[in-house]
Amino acid sequence: MSPSAALAIATPEIVSAPTPIFSGLRDFSQPWMDLNEKSVLVTGGTGSFGKHFIKKVIAQYKPRRLIVFSRDELKQFEMQQDFPVEKYPFIRYFIGDVRDRDRLELALRGVDFVVHAAAMKQVTTAEYNPFECIRTNVFGAENVVSACLRVGVKRVVALSTDKAANPINLYGASKLASDKIFVAANNLAGADGTRFSVVRYGNVFGSRGSVVPFFKKLIADGADSLPITDERMTRFWITLTQGVNFVLSSMEMMKGGEIYVPKIPSTTIPELATLVSPTHKQHVIGIRPGEKLHETMIPADDAHCTVELEDRFVILQSFANAARDAYLHRGGKPVADGFSYSSDKNPEQLDPRGLQTLLAMAYA
Repeated sequence: MSPSAALAIATPEIVSAPTPIFSGLRDFSQPWMDLNEKSVLVTGGTGSFGKHFIKKVIAQYKPRRLIVFSRDELKQFEMQQDFPVEKYPFIRYFIGDVRDRDRLELALRGVDFVVHAAAMKQVTTAEYNPFECIRTNVFGAENVVSACLRVGVKRVVALSTDKAANPINLYGASKLASDKIFVAANNLAGADGTRFSVVRYGNVFGSRGSVVPFFKKLIADGADSLPITDERMTRFWITLTQGVNFVLSSMEMMKGGEIYVPKIPSTTIPELATLVSPTHKQHVIGIRPGEKLHETMIPADDAHCTVELEDRFVILQSFANAARDAYLHRGGKPVADGFSYSSDKNPEQLDPRGLQTLLAMAYA
């Protein structure tokens, strides 16, 4: 969809002096990790993020190898239609599961950088299938760490979620455990070994399973009202392009052990539904099991080890004095005691104009 088409979805009144929306325009594009002549593997490579990451790397770099690692052969077949090996001879498609450490080690031989995007992500699915969630999100994280250490991968960035901060559902709890596994992995690697870091961000515009495609499908199917869980509910928002850029820039600056949190905007769910269709009514269905009214990406308990940069926050290990000094030297500053970063108290709330801009970016 073109930006103009995305903007034409709805035309709510735009105020003349909007709340700051500039966070919606941050692209996190500089500096990026140089992937030329490098071997890169993406777990969960056929997911929304993985496909967008592959597309971005192909457009910007000439990697030696670009490996799509996932367990879904149909999605890999479909992805090969968009990125055929005949046109992109450096792409490799590996069927495998992060639950299988041996298969991971085979796929990771000679790999320089890893982006770990494989996960069970649906809150309700995780609640109903807890053992499967733990095997993928926790044991899978352990397997990625062990395999990367054994084969000597240089840098690993793991994708997390806002639900990992003060979690109330199993998905969030499993990703918090995953975050801690990747952060602690640096202690196993030694001074010159594999470096591990985490990126944590909120809901993704344009991804499979996000609320915008859900609303649009309801409208296409003839619904006369859109379901809203709670009129007060707020969420952080980021586009797939911003997410990929954020991973690449975090990979470039990482020392090992950081959790990177981008400065991104928030909005209420009713405001988002109004943007998608200003003519549809809205009805409240109540918060589902495992859902929060607002999301937090940095809890107050982590304020003492968090540094603020121009476009992101960096949560450091409490004893990582050298890393802290390095971030302060590049212009970072400690956050105030008791600081927290939550979607309801985020100073950058999107107005209708900002929502239109972000939606246009997502579907460009």
